[in-house]
Amino acid sequence: MLLTVNTKAQHVVKDKQIKVALRMIGHEVLLAAHDSTSRVLPILREQDHYKIEFASEFEFKPNELVALIDRVVNETNLASSYIVEVAQCTTGEVVYSFRMDDLEQSIIIPCGTRIQPKACYTILFTLLAPSQTNDLASPLVSTNPPNTSNSSMGTFEYGAVVVVFLLVAGFLFYLHKRKKEERDPNLIPLGEFHFDKRNTELLINQDKIELTSKEADLLSLLYETVNTTVEREVILNKVWGDQGGYVGRTLDVFVSKLRKKLEADSSVKITNIRGVGYKLVMKV
Repeated sequence: MLLTVNTKAQHVVKDKQIKVALRMIGHEVLLAAHDSTSRVLPILREQDHYKIEFASEFEFKPNELVALIDRVVNETNLASSYIVEVAQCTTGEVVYSFRMDDLEQSIIIPCGTRIQPKACYTILFTLLAPSQTNDLASPLVSTNPPNTSNSSMGTFEYGAVVVVFLLVAGFLFYLHKRKKEERDPNLIPLGEFHFDKRNTELLINQDKIELTSKEADLLSLLYETVNTTVEREVILNKVWGDQGGYVGRTLDVFVSKLRKKLEADSSVKITNIRGVGYKLVMKV
């Protein structure tokens, strides 16, 4: 009983692998037709073959079609012997077909460079029993119990290992980037923002908001005394120096512009303490 359950489970997994490989063929067919947006419809299994359907029309050259299908078949270890038929969607008429056998050293491609006109096509893919049985083809052509050795699932397991490795590598890269940002004294966390003092800009999500040098100096001063009022005279002296008396009337304008650039995060505010100065208010 357990063997029967395992056999059915392996057949399901291999059937899914076949459909993934065939979906890749559909994807490559659309790319060859310079279509990178249309969908490859769900892969259907009908009796002795699989059907690849498309959401849009396309044209193709037979020699290019044969080459790209054989390349994907080899890359995915799908089969060594198979038949491909290209049929019109409405009539079901086969407008082009070819067969690839594992014993053939070459293949003759009739009308190889003749472009088939743009139309709605369906690709029918039939797996054949090769002289040396291919593991992925066995659900369709083998009458013997599937090979339960480690090699029978080698391709699937290898793919799973690669996916896990990429996920772990991406996570470690993310942690490294976060730690680097936290260690960088010129990259200051400011609510949802990061304040880049070196490049005088605010970073939020994927956006960059440029600051003038005086806006950056003003924001840096307010951050150093976060949640504490800074007197106007102190701000003018530290940000504008000897020009403080001249630009005193425009300090409010600079603060107003800075407030506008911080609007994306309502938890970061610059408040006016009337008659005293300004205060940067945020959670720390």
